[in-house]
Amino acid sequence: MATRSRRLSVPVTELEHSAFCTTEDDLPSKPLAEEMVVNVRWQQIPSDYLHYTAEELDIRIGAARKKLGNSVTILGHHYQREEVIKYADFQGDSFLLSREAGSRPEADYIIFCGVHFMAETACILAADHQRVILPNITAGCSMADMAPMEDVDDAWADLEEVMGTGGIVPITYMNSIAGIKALCGRNGGTVCTSSNAKPVLEWAFEQGDRVLFLPDQHLGRNTALEMGIQLDEMVVWNPFRQLGGSTAEQLRKAKMILWQGHCSVHTRFTVGQINAARALHPDINIVVHPECPMETVQAADMVGSTEYIREMVNSAPSGSKWGVGTEVSLVNRLAINNPDKTVFCLDPVTCPCSTMYRIHPAYLLWMLDGLLEGKVNNEITVPDDVKRDSKTALERMLSLR
Repeated sequence: MATRSRRLSVPVTELEHSAFCTTEDDLPSKPLAEEMVVNVRWQQIPSDYLHYTAEELDIRIGAARKKLGNSVTILGHHYQREEVIKYADFQGDSFLLSREAGSRPEADYIIFCGVHFMAETACILAADHQRVILPNITAGCSMADMAPMEDVDDAWADLEEVMGTGGIVPITYMNSIAGIKALCGRNGGTVCTSSNAKPVLEWAFEQGDRVLFLPDQHLGRNTALEMGIQLDEMVVWNPFRQLGGSTAEQLRKAKMILWQGHCSVHTRFTVGQINAARALHPDINIVVHPECPMETVQAADMVGSTEYIREMVNSAPSGSKWGVGTEVSLVNRLAINNPDKTVFCLDPVTCPCSTMYRIHPAYLLWMLDGLLEGKVNNEITVPDDVKRDSKTALERMLSLR
């Protein structure tokens, strides 16, 4: 048996989640030196960059981009702050951006304004000559960190021992490290996004009777329920307990084995927040992300991916009202872009993703200046064997569309 009972540990990224939370409606732009007083891990940066104002950064970033021309593509995830995403050549979710990177072969450098697993995926899908850069190396993801490779390898070994080889199909959410994507690629599994989780799971159940779903238990549970799988056909794999906390018989009877991981942002959204929004606005539309807990999803009017949420709000009639359960930077952008509608975040506390928020414009400028000097800072690489197997999993997903 590979899984060992061991002491509970919590990823540092999870502990840091609330670092930037505030009761103020806005998160004003500040020089990096002022933001660094927040007690999270910051990558050290040359002191020249610490005190630039937003205006100075804007001028310097614009000048650097003009000199670098088409040799650089900047990708911006929807959860990035406004003062960063305005520089992006492409905006989107993690997989859409990674695919866009590959569509710009003239760009030798891809600067990914997102988090570490996104930059890894871009590296896997980019052309061989392209180099991927993450502006702040401490921009990780608490969900991805909840499924470290050693724990997943142990779990997979145990599940194969219980089920036999081929007795379970591994599916990982895009929000996972490259090694997990590679494990899925090697073992007949694939990757899913929040947009295509249902068809991917339907495919998986055509391949076998059981699925190991990593690393977000809520997306897995909500999607399985939508497919008609019952709660008593699901178990949660706790990596800190032997056999994930279940018996061998319970594992064999389960259809869905859900890794015990979650998104620190989306688990903040509650039924109470939905009820409060409806009390204030009886005609409101509630739309939430499927990473939210089951009870929140069931209380909402609509549930869908980041792209789905954007489409619903942007295409809604003038005068409509929207309470949105996803990351506040995106919600604020939707409100700005839809001034004829009422759009607000369900969480009354302004609480951005603390790792996304660490991509400050000063870090972006540092990356651009490095390229002008012939230096590549913060390059993200993936070992060739991991890249190969991860790409197999990603291509398997694409073939399902």
